[in-house]
Amino acid sequence: MSQNREQWGSKLGFILAATGSAVGIGNIWKYPSIAGQNGGGAFTLVYLVCIFIVGLSIVVAEFVIGRKTQLSPVGAFEKLSPGSNWKWVGFLGVASAFVILSFYGVVGGWILKYIVDSIAGGFNNLSGNPEIAGAVFDGFITSTLSPIVYQILFMGLCIFVIVQGVKGGIEKWSKIMMPVIIVLLGVLAIRGMTLEGGMEGLSFLFNPRFEDLTASAIVLALGHSFFTVSLGMGTMITYGSYLDKKQNLMSSALWVIFLDTAIAMLAGVAIFGLNFCNITFYFSSVSRRSHLGYAILHFIVYGSTYISYIYFRGCYSIFY
Repeated sequence: MSQNREQWGSKLGFILAATGSAVGIGNIWKYPSIAGQNGGGAFTLVYLVCIFIVGLSIVVAEFVIGRKTQLSPVGAFEKLSPGSNWKWVGFLGVASAFVILSFYGVVGGWILKYIVDSIAGGFNNLSGNPEIAGAVFDGFITSTLSPIVYQILFMGLCIFVIVQGVKGGIEKWSKIMMPVIIVLLGVLAIRGMTLEGGMEGLSFLFNPRFEDLTASAIVLALGHSFFTVSLGMGTMITYGSYLDKKQNLMSSALWVIFLDTAIAMLAGVAIFGLNFCNITFYFSSVSRRSHLGYAILHFIVYGSTYISYIYFRGCYSIFY
């Protein structure tokens, strides 16, 4: 069976697909927020050390396991250690991915809803008012049908890609969507830096503040280095199982981590450049909503209100 297993069409396709798996909420929303709150450049330095020392070695290990066994996580551990309890490690990885999908699917539905609202001009009346934006968001997520419909649409899009296979689905769409997300973040980053206060936002994010770097922040950086490249969930084992024997695993892993980290940095530039165009509004909005979590905070403060506040319209709000 493993001899007939489909393989990636190219090294670039595999790298973009693996990076696409790694890039997500942790890069675009969580990293900028936790970095800004935990020492800026000091936190980033610790995070980079963690991801290139701990993260890199585990990514390579998962690629090795996948390519060696040519199986999914459960089957891979069973093949490496027959009759042992190691197969349960594979089950735990799949279970964790399932749990993560349970909220990624919901948030993906929210994103589709806000894209539709952006196209329809639904943000134009928010006028920088977080209370109105909060009411709009609460009305959406507490409605009976709308969140379910958009989640089903999002999951349907995911299924549409997956059923087309590795080459025709995941690899093909990764080659399209990964460049798109880099371009979108690049446009937002440039726009953010041109706004008044944008450079102060970059200074806040990247200037080292070691006095804010606590022991818990260091542990947070280590944990984030695991989360951001999908370690321990069997994803990289699965992707590695479709690799041919000639692929340089170290080179591929370095590219995945580099692109994942670069996108996180680019997202930080975009978000903090935009947020600091009015620092008073930013801190008052965030301080009153920090308990809501990173994803919800973006939908209320950034994803709708903030774009309207800085007079983004049309394509800019869709980009965000």
